[in-house]
Amino acid sequence: MANTKSADTIAAIATASGAGGIGVVRVSGPSATSIAKGVLGSCPAPRHAAYLDFKQEDGELIDRGIAIYYPNPHSYTGEDVLELQAHGGTALMQLLLARCIALGARQAEPGEFTRRAYLNDKIDLAQAEAVADVINAATSEAARSAVRSLSGEFSMCINALLLKVINLRMFVEACLDFPEEEIDFISQGSVAEKLAAIAAELDLVFAKAKQGSLLREGINVVLVGQPNVGKSSLMNQLAGEDIAIVTSIAGTTRDTIKNAIQINGVPLHVIDTAGLRDTDDEVEKFGIARTWRAAESANIALLLVDAAHGITETEKSILARLPHQIHKIWVHNKIDVGHESPMAKQVDGAMHVYLSAKTGAGMDLLKSHLLALAGYQNNSEGIFMARARHLDALLKVKMHLALAAVQISAAELLAEELSLAQNALASITGEFTPDDLLGEIFSKFCIGK
Repeated sequence: MANTKSADTIAAIATASGAGGIGVVRVSGPSATSIAKGVLGSCPAPRHAAYLDFKQEDGELIDRGIAIYYPNPHSYTGEDVLELQAHGGTALMQLLLARCIALGARQAEPGEFTRRAYLNDKIDLAQAEAVADVINAATSEAARSAVRSLSGEFSMCINALLLKVINLRMFVEACLDFPEEEIDFISQGSVAEKLAAIAAELDLVFAKAKQGSLLREGINVVLVGQPNVGKSSLMNQLAGEDIAIVTSIAGTTRDTIKNAIQINGVPLHVIDTAGLRDTDDEVEKFGIARTWRAAESANIALLLVDAAHGITETEKSILARLPHQIHKIWVHNKIDVGHESPMAKQVDGAMHVYLSAKTGAGMDLLKSHLLALAGYQNNSEGIFMARARHLDALLKVKMHLALAAVQISAAELLAEELSLAQNALASITGEFTPDDLLGEIFSKFCIGK
């Protein structure tokens, strides 16, 4: 990736919107030093915090605060960077930003500071994406995984794989250049063994990345069933607080209720829905329609039934209407009424959990099966924060390596599959990444990062 210096200078408020004890205005680009002189009267010594007056053009005081100057290339963006730390009042921050813009900067676009860091070889693309993931992490486990990616652990694993693919590809293509040599290069070069070793290493990286993706994206769980089977009570048990109204009156929940919770650091987006039944109530009909729409976007459906009645034809008809691709768990609720014990068992390939949403008995069983269905393993060591595009790229690599193994006797086809695997791996860290993808990635950042 070529080092790219920008001709213009950007500025933005780098701290969260709203009033705070401290606010930061960040400036990056060739005019950072002249802006420092305009605001401060002089440019601070490199990498030293200086307590100075921040002034308007006419000398009027904006605020007093800390100014730090980072000369290129030893800065976050690889350019000259000025950070002005002042009191975090909203109006004051806007005044300070306006002063920097008046001195020659322009308002930064979302993610532009991090994009410049990527373009100037300070970080790779996977690390750049991890910046946003660290900021947006919803759980402590997600934050730790994002920090691992930001520190470069994910990229190092990808680059190690990439090097092995490149070396094997170089060997195969070198043999193609000397066809007159009657040598069995496949066996002598241990090509099959090396392919298998790369594929095994890829599986380990994919497993860690998939775990990280789960921590980042979370699981969409929808609660479905007939009225008055305890969906709202189960929602409240999962959330650990009274989110939904619980009554003995069928049809109390008339619309979907969403709540974000976490289990073992994994975010769950739980949706309580209206009970599914035939009704003449127009409001309830709308709620039932939304129930089916919620089910279409879910990863897991919890099908609630009354343990006393079991699965009836009505429940079977609900199951038949659910999307085939989503995971399903049968939840037999109200075991407290019949004084039954909580348990979980497989019946004809389907998981059935018996619990009481009223007392909480059996909730641990349900939570563990939710995590198991999502593919979560109770070990966060070495997990990377990964995105859907990373998983897609790794699956492409896996496919091309499998095809390479099939084509191992045809050297030209083998080399081509290794080349495609190389390109897919390189797209993760940004060695080969189209500009439109970069725009999509960085547009999702907040301004000031």
